[in-house]
Amino acid sequence: MFLKPRTESDKIKILRILNARMNLPESDKQYFLNLKKGFEGEVMFDKLTEKLENESLIVNDLLLKSNNTTFQIDSIVIKETLYLFEVKNYEGDFYYQSDNFYPMNGNKIQNPLHQLNRSESLLSQLLLKHGYRIPIEAWVVFINPAFTLYQSPKDKPIIYPTQLDFFMKKLNASPSKLNGRHHKLAELLVSLHQHESPYKELPKYEDDQLKKGGTCKTCHSFSISVNGRRIICEECGCEEDLESAVMRSVKELKLLFPDKKITTNDVLDWCQVKVAKARISRILKKNLKASGYGQWSYYE
Repeated sequence: MFLKPRTESDKIKILRILNARMNLPESDKQYFLNLKKGFEGEVMFDKLTEKLENESLIVNDLLLKSNNTTFQIDSIVIKETLYLFEVKNYEGDFYYQSDNFYPMNGNKIQNPLHQLNRSESLLSQLLLKHGYRIPIEAWVVFINPAFTLYQSPKDKPIIYPTQLDFFMKKLNASPSKLNGRHHKLAELLVSLHQHESPYKELPKYEDDQLKKGGTCKTCHSFSISVNGRRIICEECGCEEDLESAVMRSVKELKLLFPDKKITTNDVLDWCQVKVAKARISRILKKNLKASGYGQWSYYE
């Protein structure tokens, strides 16, 4: 049972929009690609945990605070033991040396085992504070089948891609007799989740810096045209209902400019599609709450 399913973060959504609409600095573009790839790896792991047949509670993507220290957890599976997973979607050849991870012909990267140890320690302290004593088993999961680690340590809590099937079968077979206290523990973890502002660590941007125009919902191309009540992408052929496309653009505006009052003119300017203003206004009135009057009206 998923008590907290995984959803794509607002930060990834914002960076995807910015990547399509402005020239992101290389460091920000790489940050976006890393976040996106990390999320894709976590979703791959979710597809494995959702197949668990034995009694278990699954809580994903937690940002918790213990002793004034914030820490992030990719996935928790609660059985009679609490299983803590740090999921990595690394791809390519790496090697392990002197307690460090290195990509071949690259610089040292952050050791995921150190991240795991920190998360396990802080989680244990947090649970004790709330009166929970439950065994914790913590693992780093390398989810990408194209990952190889040379000189891999034999005494570390690591699950390699080739070991995943066997590990999941073993996890599924492990003892699991859940009671009300396990459910309360899962609900506690969800309630303690911290909501971090998605605007931290983002590049600065202004409305006039961003390329305007509607985009394809699938390939994010700007090469779209309106055909009656449909939007058609000239790149990939994807079709989308006009109303859906307009409201998707409104969501983009709200994400990028959360304090902005959305008007019909704003949406027209953002979408840059050949659609009558009255038609856009009808779509907004149908889906949002109108406030103000006349030229001062806006939508929430």
